[in-house]
Amino acid sequence: MSVKGFFGNWIVKNLLLAVLTVVVLVVGAGILLKVLTRHNEEIKVPDFSNMTVSEARTAALAHNVRIDVTDSVYIKRMGRGTVYRQVPAAGSMVKKGRRISLTINSVLPKRITMPNLVGYSMRQAKAELSSRGLNLGKLIYVEDIATNNVLKQIFRNREIKPGTPVESESRIDLVVGLSNMDNTTYAPTLYGIRYLSAIDAVHNSSLNINGLSFDNTVKTYNDTLNSFVYRQEPDTSSVSPLLMGSEMTLYFTLDESKIPEPQIDSLSLDAEYGE
Repeated sequence: MSVKGFFGNWIVKNLLLAVLTVVVLVVGAGILLKVLTRHNEEIKVPDFSNMTVSEARTAALAHNVRIDVTDSVYIKRMGRGTVYRQVPAAGSMVKKGRRISLTINSVLPKRITMPNLVGYSMRQAKAELSSRGLNLGKLIYVEDIATNNVLKQIFRNREIKPGTPVESESRIDLVVGLSNMDNTTYAPTLYGIRYLSAIDAVHNSSLNINGLSFDNTVKTYNDTLNSFVYRQEPDTSSVSPLLMGSEMTLYFTLDESKIPEPQIDSLSLDAEYGE
């Protein structure tokens, strides 16, 4: 059969037409999909942190995304009504028109019912305060047979009764026992530890915070949460014990180059190598 005769056959014609139709449909679907999904037209999500909702809407419009306020928290140290968290995070690549979910700092503080911490251990009391949205303030040690047993709870220099309403994020001082037989502790090594974990470690060592200092890399509350310790006083070059309730000063940065190299104890090396 000649070529002309082969392509003139009605069966071959129909097969070729079917193949051509499929090719056109596949190519057309691919082009349409690119148009509908804006293929390769991704944009970077702006950073809305610390903006008011109005400022965030203006920034979202300029970057071709949309925002939704989906939740709120109350953080005393942040501006009221400003953005605390966003999803997706700043710098993420998304399609135009993507909705960004925002959590804002509440304009009005939440009210918390003060729990009864008397009789708790210091660590139990700290965990209870955290679960209620309250912060541990100062540990005030007084002589007692049970070390780190909570004797009183103090708010703004006055004893506070259980059931009293207080603002969330309030600082509650604890009067705790201190036995003459068990009254010393050691400064924890905090270099490279992030802000909240460092504060916890100080309190867990039965010590108080004397001061917190931040270098010029820490500019926002989110920066504060992500910063880490690069200096502490007292440091851990001395293994001398501290009286419980002693104070530490912590210095924070976002610059990892400031974190000191870990010090190797020469005595430990001697023991390791049997010298």
